[in-house]
Amino acid sequence: MYYGMIAVLISAIFLSMSYKKPVEIEQKQNKPNVVIIFMDDMGYGDPECYGGGPYHTPQINSLAAQGMRFTNFYDAQAVCSASRSALLTGCYPTRIGMSGALDHSSKIAMNPDEETIAEILKPQGYKTAIVGKWHLGCKPAFMPLQQGFDEFFGLPYSNDMWPVGYDGKPWKDTSFWRAHYPPLPLYDGEKVVKILKTLDDQAELTATYTEKAVKFIHENKDHPFFLYLAHAMVHVPIGASAKFKGKSGAGLFGDVMEEVDWSVGEVMKALKENGLTDNTIVMFSSDNGPWLTFGNHAGSAGGLREGKGTHWDGGLKVPCIISWPGKIKPGVVCNNLVTTMDILPTLADICKAKLPAKKIDGVNVKDLLTGKLGANPRDEFIYYYDKNNLKAIRKGDWKLVFPCISQTYRKPGATGRDGFPGTYGTDTVRLALYNLFRDPGEERDLKEQYPEVVQQLTSIADKYRNEIGDGLTHTVGTEVRPAAKVN
Repeated sequence: MYYGMIAVLISAIFLSMSYKKPVEIEQKQNKPNVVIIFMDDMGYGDPECYGGGPYHTPQINSLAAQGMRFTNFYDAQAVCSASRSALLTGCYPTRIGMSGALDHSSKIAMNPDEETIAEILKPQGYKTAIVGKWHLGCKPAFMPLQQGFDEFFGLPYSNDMWPVGYDGKPWKDTSFWRAHYPPLPLYDGEKVVKILKTLDDQAELTATYTEKAVKFIHENKDHPFFLYLAHAMVHVPIGASAKFKGKSGAGLFGDVMEEVDWSVGEVMKALKENGLTDNTIVMFSSDNGPWLTFGNHAGSAGGLREGKGTHWDGGLKVPCIISWPGKIKPGVVCNNLVTTMDILPTLADICKAKLPAKKIDGVNVKDLLTGKLGANPRDEFIYYYDKNNLKAIRKGDWKLVFPCISQTYRKPGATGRDGFPGTYGTDTVRLALYNLFRDPGEERDLKEQYPEVVQQLTSIADKYRNEIGDGLTHTVGTEVRPAAKVN
């Protein structure tokens, strides 16, 4: 009887061990890796699969062929810091006190009390890294390692925030504000490992970031990870490494596009080499539209009106591709309205993570990704710019633009050349109604023909004004949270 009990006990131990491994495998399969490749100032019309060229982007094209390409994907604002805060927190920047493009002297930063994608994924066992541009606060208390990231390699803010002129030489005119920027630091963790001093230093960023991203994938292949690859390009000053410079036949901008396309291919190659392709969500997008004042060193809005720094669709509507083999059907084009704010709640659902404790504005678009018939999780979007000015609202195909002052690239002299900017113009914008399906360039005002639509969208806008404010109507929002104050 004694030996019989021992045999039963040993059998039970082996039986429990035999079931342990499948449970671990199932958990791994239920937690896909996440890679977000976020470009800087890449316009809606820049990738080849969105009509770009005459350069070529075969790797981005391939990603679109194996996943879903979006035609109505929006950033929350048409400027760097505000846009990035929305991606990482799922909130309209105005809700969390963010605006503009923060530099070394900014008196605000993204509040550490806000929960980022990295912070909601870490409790689920994810390793987290940002490679590239942060731009949400450059003081130690507000850097990536304090916002849920295990690793950081990159710049604290934009690559043009340095004391170097458009010709690549140090500023001599000390009366110009850019001359007073500090040296541009490249960080590894909390340590500065290099100072970028020349345009040649800038030209190495894409390759360096790609190398670091690939290394992170190789080192973390055995557990779920979140990689946020936030490229410096195609933000000016643009630059391509020797391997790509002069090779596209489409000028320096074409060279830069072909190098960032190569970078996408290297990331996908690393996933394939480690057997991770089928268990990884890859998103490719941009933080806002093209900075058109830089002329041939800027990209294309693809026929949309205006670009970066405006409330017109050329400033906020950007390319977006999401791949998830086995879950997203290959070669699908999605025309539904989706925003960067929707990424956090969607990943929270897919990765079994908890949503942030505080209110967010993103909606879960997993049903869109997986092809559920009739899914349309978002039907409204509001266009903020400046500090918190509500300049337009979209519902369905309708966009109502409110009276305001806007930056414009349409005035003579607004476009520069070869790395030198033009001079911005300003427009006095009047109330106007556009149908974005029939008029994506926002040229034909239909407010007189559809007064009922104007009334409907105005009422919806008032709801948002009351909730998160509007500088144009001097409305203070009742559900806003402050950014962090920087001493």
